[in-house]
Amino acid sequence: MKKYIPIMSFLVTLTFSNVSLAGPGESCHFHGSKPAAETVILKCADQRKEALVKSGKLDKSWEAIKHSSIDLVDANKGKEWKVQYKNPTLHDKTKLNLYIFFTPPGNFIASNHTGK
Repeated sequence: MKKYIPIMSFLVTLTFSNVSLAGPGESCHFHGSKPAAETVILKCADQRKEALVKSGKLDKSWEAIKHSSIDLVDANKGKEWKVQYKNPTLHDKTKLNLYIFFTPPGNFIASNHTGK
């Protein structure tokens, strides 16, 4: 009986954990080298933008802003996805644009207002 308790505990944990319920790409963390589709990158960029708003790093006005461009660009370390958002309602002209960068497979790299 004592042998079965650890096995049953493991099976119950595996059955009810979020990891076992997550679908591919839901966390915007990918493996491999195949470039992700633009739609996947846009979904991940929107999730990242929402997280920045919720954490207070971006103004609430960014919530309604849709992407203005998405490009696979050459960067210092190779190709990167660059997603741009424009928010014309801001008074600070240095923060009118938000850029979010991802690896070709779709992993988040950085976000900033300069695009570099």
